[in-house]
Amino acid sequence: MQKRILIVDDDAHIRLLLRRTLEELELEGVLIDVAEDGVEGLEKARALKPDLIFLDVMMPRMNGMDMCRAVRRDPELVATHVVILTARGQTMPPLDLAHGPHEFLTKPFDPDHIIARAAEVLSIDLDLGF
Repeated sequence: MQKRILIVDDDAHIRLLLRRTLEELELEGVLIDVAEDGVEGLEKARALKPDLIFLDVMMPRMNGMDMCRAVRRDPELVATHVVILTARGQTMPPLDLAHGPHEFLTKPFDPDHIIARAAEVLSIDLDLGF
């Protein structure tokens, strides 16, 4: 079964940067999809059943924490790993192991760390040279 990543961020530059950062995984057969806000992200998550979601916090229509809770409560998305991307210094609630994200990463993010985490979550062995 093909692995899938969903990037959900209202900033077009961040979506593009994440997509380019993760495009090496496309060579491994991973599909990458994007959404511009939490409502579109939740619709795509339910339709596509991604293995991994990179999710911004501050977005119009539905913020990232609300989308995360909806994903984590959906029985069909129980296996989806959710990573919340936060602005440096943004205060985040403590991890809610049942309904919150699996982890938080800060922006600006290190592209090497993003691809390494994605590869690890998706169980893909990449030679990243570090």
